[in-house]
Order: sequence, then structure tokens, then C-alpha cells
Amino acid sequence: MTTLLAQAKIEGPEIDWAGLSPLIALIGGSVIVLLLGLFRARPVREHLVPFVALAAIGAALGLTIWQWGENVDLIRGAMRLDDLTLALTGLFCAAGIATVLLSWRHIAPRESAHGEFYSLLLASLAGMVVLVGATDLITLFLGLELLSIPLYVLCATEMRREGALESGLKYLIIGSVGSATLLFGTAFIYGAAGSTNFAEIAAAIADEGISDSALLLTGVGLAVIGLAFKASVAPFHQWTPDVYEGAPTPVTAFMAVATKVAAIGITLRLFDVALIGVSDVWQPAIAILAAITIIVGNVGALGQSSLKRMLAYSGVAQAGYLLAGVVVASQAGVEAAVFYLAAYTVMNLAAFAVIVARQAQRPDGDDIGALRGLGTERPLLAWPLTLAMLGLAGFPLTAGFIGKFALIQASVEGDYTWLGVMIVIGSMISLGYYLKVVATMWMTSSPEPGEAKPAGIAPGPPVMAGGSPEADDARAPWEVVLVGGVFGLLILAIGVYPQPLFDLAQDAAASLSGLL
Repeated sequence: MTTLLAQAKIEGPEIDWAGLSPLIALIGGSVIVLLLGLFRARPVREHLVPFVALAAIGAALGLTIWQWGENVDLIRGAMRLDDLTLALTGLFCAAGIATVLLSWRHIAPRESAHGEFYSLLLASLAGMVVLVGATDLITLFLGLELLSIPLYVLCATEMRREGALESGLKYLIIGSVGSATLLFGTAFIYGAAGSTNFAEIAAAIADEGISDSALLLTGVGLAVIGLAFKASVAPFHQWTPDVYEGAPTPVTAFMAVATKVAAIGITLRLFDVALIGVSDVWQPAIAILAAITIIVGNVGALGQSSLKRMLAYSGVAQAGYLLAGVVVASQAGVEAAVFYLAAYTVMNLAAFAVIVARQAQRPDGDDIGALRGLGTERPLLAWPLTLAMLGLAGFPLTAGFIGKFALIQASVEGDYTWLGVMIVIGSMISLGYYLKVVATMWMTSSPEPGEAKPAGIAPGPPVMAGGSPEADDARAPWEVVLVGGVFGLLILAIGVYPQPLFDLAQDAAASLSGLL
């Protein structure tokens, strides 16, 4: 009997604990901050919990740097630890650290319980790591849901504010539709290829002549639509402005940056690895979506007075630019996409930090009119936002200029010159709203102070002016100003000296060895 049991024993997969260490740090941190949040002591909830969340993300970032260059499969090929996964994990960690700092004194963690807020944030980060490292359709879906479900809750954490619950519900419904569409697509791909592993799907397409299979092509189409929902690609972007406006601003910043990085990251791996054999089918479709997205996003942003809605439409346009790196299906395209993802992360976090700071000072801090006179009165806030707007517009000596130039070059080399022209046209249209923000800060006078209390963040001590506190302009929290300043400087640093980031992007692109 013992012999039979020994023969029937099923061995589990070998676990590479070092390779999984960044993911373990995030999941472990999520559990710890959830438990710490149960303590009733106010210093524990308001200070220790976010500090532990920062420590967990910092540990994940350190472990990511430690694993750089380790290109190995994890859990029997369910995930891949390579430089692409690690580079994007680094961006997730940067976004996570910034989000914790922006949320430290925000009202959202107080209304939702601090432990739950930061636990959900860390869980979503873990889902992003799983998603971009996925090399199996099942792992892809698990990562997508682990990413999305915490975000549905985080969007609705300011329960007493009008629009917050609507934001969470709308994101839940639209996100579920996107997830279901992607799930149907992956099911069709599995039915055609007979495997859920990316490498085996690619081999089946190449060796078994299923590239013209209706089952496979239907799956590819549904997968494109499902990922387009997550990446805010037009015409599947309608949820984005409403959700971004209704969610707490730190959560909006996290969604705008990290979710976009995750969606583009898995799109690169899925289409440039598993579905590379049918690139002649999906390349034109994604190129057309990219062109539509660039125009819709930039035109939609022109008439916005809300900064969050403007940046939502801007994010739609940026998704169109990033799809150019997917379309060309080359290492140059992946390198350009990874570089621009890093630049996009830096630029948007700088912009959202200023919005959070302005909301701490004024009840209408999300409105462009609240920026009047900011350049003269609050230059430490005006300069990061100025650099962010110029970078997103693609001005020289900014990270955005270098990133767009790389995407245009990759498009031309990949025989999609017309898409590179669309990037230029989209950038020209975007000047209409990016420069409007800059002009409002530096070329208009300050508005008359109101009587309403600031919304969003519990403001710090009032700024003293001539011995009297200002009636309507509280001091922005120092950690929020720090986030804006650091990422503002990075916009300029990357634009002036981009080579180190290009080297990292090149290593990440080399991870997809099947590309030329």
C-alpha cells in the first residue's frame, strides 16, 4: 500500500523563491497592513500603516533590482521573470510609493479604514506583477483580476463624496465587461491552439497551420478588445473620464499610471510572443485603433475644465502612442514602449501630485481656474506641473520628447510611417490643452479667495502672510510637494540624459528573444 501511495504521489512545481520575492513582499505587506489596521490607536492607523506599506513596496523594489538579469521561468512556465517583468515592476513600485505618499493625509484612507485602503493598494500592485510576468493564459486572467478587483473598491473609498460610489460602480461594470471579453478571447485561443502556454501557442500557430483558423482569429479579436478596455483605448475608453474624476485623486494617479503600464506590458508579451505568428492579422487592427485613440483622446481633452478629466483624455491619447510600440512587433518597438511607459509614469505622477496639493489648498483644486497665479504664489507646485505638461506635449529636453521620438522612429522602421505621422499630429493637437494649463499658471492673476473649506486632504497649518493666515490657501502637505518635485526633476533629467533609461529599456526588450 505504501508503495502504491508513493507511486501515486503528485509532485508540486518547484518554487523559485528568489524569483518570486518581489511578489511575496507585496502580498506579505498587504496582509500585514490589513492586520495593523485593526488596531484602534490613531498613530498606528494613520502613520504606522502607510509606513509599513511604503516599506513593503520599497522591499519589492529592492528585490526587483537584486533579481535584474535573472531570466528564468517560474512555477513551471506559468510566469516569466525577465528584465521586461522587472522593469515594469520597478515602475509599479515607483507608482505605489508615490500613491502612498499622496494618500498619507488624504481623506480616502480615513473613510475606508487605513489598513483596508493600503492592503488593497498592495494587492493591486501584486496583481500587476503577476499580469506582466504571465506566460500562460490562466495566469494572465488571474493577474488581471487581482489587479482590477481592489481598484474597483479603491475608486469608491470616499463614500461621502458625490460621484465616488458612481465611479466605483461604473469601473466595476465596464471592467467586468472587459475582463469577460478577454476571458472569452483566451478561451477561443486555447481551443484553437490546444494549450494555454504562450510558447506552446506560438509553436502551434507556426507548426500546425492554424493561423487562418476562425477560432483563433476570433480569440485574437476578443483579446484585443478586452485589453483595449483596460488600457483605455478608443472606442473602449468611455469609462475613463468619469471614473478618473469620481475616484480619490491619489487612486486616480495610481490608475492612470500603473494600470496603463500593466495593460501595455501584457499586450506586448501576449501579442509579441504568443500571437506573433498571426501578426499580419492583428497589426493593422491595432494600428487603426492606435490612430483612432490618438485623435479621440486629444480632441476630447481640448474642452475639459477639470484637470482630472483632461488627464484622463490625455491618458487615452498616450495609450494610442504606446500602441505604436506594440504594432511594429520588433525589439525597437518594445524598447520604445518601455521607455515611454517610464516617461509617462514620471510625467503623470508629477501632474497628479500638484492636483492633490491644490485640492488641499482649495475646494475647487481640480479645476483649471484654481491654477491662476500659481506660478507666482506657489512656484514649487507650478514648476512640476509645467514640466509635466511640456513633457506630455513632447517639448524638447523633456522625457516625453525623447519617448515620442523613439516611438516615431520605431514606427518608421517597422513600415508604419503613417502611424508615426499620427503621433506628430496628435502631439500638435495636444498643445491646445497642455499649454492652456501652463498659461493659466504663469500668465493670469490669482483668483479671489473663497470661503469654502479645502476638500480631499486634511490641510496642514495655514500659510502665514504678513502675520495673518490666508483665508483660503492652506499649506500643501510636504510629502505631496516632495512627490511633485522629485518626479518633476526626473522629467527634466530623463530628457537631458536619457541613456541610462534607454539601457534598461533595451535589456527589457531583449527579453522577448523572438523579435528582430
